[in-house]
Amino acid sequence: MALSCGIIGLPMVGKTTFFNLLTKAGVETSAFFSGKTTTNTGHALIPDSRINYLAGIFKPKKTTYARVEVIDIPGLVRGASRGQGSGNEFLSAVRQTDALAHIVRAFENEDILHAEGSLDLLRDIETINMELLFADLQLIETRLEKINSGHKKKLEHPLEEDALKKCRNCLEDEKPLKQLDLSIDEAEALKHMTFLTNKPILVVLNLDESQFASLDYPQKDQIEAYCAANNMVMLTVCAQLEEEIEQLPEEEKNLFLADLGISESGVARMAQAFYRQLGLISFLTAGEDEVRAWTIVSGTPAKIAAGKIHSDIERGFIRAETVAFTHLEEAGSMAAAREKGFFRLEGKEYIVKDGDIINFRFNV
Repeated sequence: MALSCGIIGLPMVGKTTFFNLLTKAGVETSAFFSGKTTTNTGHALIPDSRINYLAGIFKPKKTTYARVEVIDIPGLVRGASRGQGSGNEFLSAVRQTDALAHIVRAFENEDILHAEGSLDLLRDIETINMELLFADLQLIETRLEKINSGHKKKLEHPLEEDALKKCRNCLEDEKPLKQLDLSIDEAEALKHMTFLTNKPILVVLNLDESQFASLDYPQKDQIEAYCAANNMVMLTVCAQLEEEIEQLPEEEKNLFLADLGISESGVARMAQAFYRQLGLISFLTAGEDEVRAWTIVSGTPAKIAAGKIHSDIERGFIRAETVAFTHLEEAGSMAAAREKGFFRLEGKEYIVKDGDIINFRFNV
């Protein structure tokens, strides 16, 4: 099953704009509260300079980048955990994702109303986080009631009730569950539960052009400290600029980025951050037919990685002929990398590294 990243936030912060930029879906956006309750789903390509480099060497017929599923989730309002606004649809959609990107409005624009009536970035981040926290608390209370509703406790696992109470204490201290250190057995006892505050969160500040140029925005120090304290990765992006970049011919995009003093667009950085948040890495295959990034979960052994290409390769796995991309780049060519002894033969238990270029040897 494909892993997915959900785009969340208050209404009117730029969620669907970013969704369109990432997926090229062209979904309609609105400058007023539409009360939207449906999700949009698409796939974002993961820009990868390593694929570009390999394509330059092999001149393949086809070049394939990694992709990640992205879900544009209805805007959240205060009280969503109690079903306010599109709360039920929001929480249902969030539960189905594996990581979250919280879009936070930093931009000033009098023509676009703010859901809370004023600009306050820290308040908006905390509003969303508290709604996720309240939803988890409600889920735990409901489950505990069900466990204790009869004469005999209805447990999925002997440690379930104690683990749930431990989670409840954490949430009542206003801490997300990802900060709670559960034992392996406790985590196993709760694997049938889908908690929202357990998901990795990427905070994306949507700046206006002047804020982006100056790298300054309201409450900057507070936001950076809050994200650091809560283990949240943070990005600053200007959706307005990203839309301008998207309209440019391909050959002009790099010039535009250079003028801004950046090497990659904000959307590229977002897509790459989604990939990392989901715990994904890419191994690469290269030849005249195709240069391709293959998506695997970090920690995957070589034999299982081989199955991403074809089940026959996994079944008949012999060895993985491997060279790290950094070594290839250092050598300048496959032949030179081979001469320098950079190629290795790895067995089925070898843990594939991000950027490994692999040729699988197999026999079926």
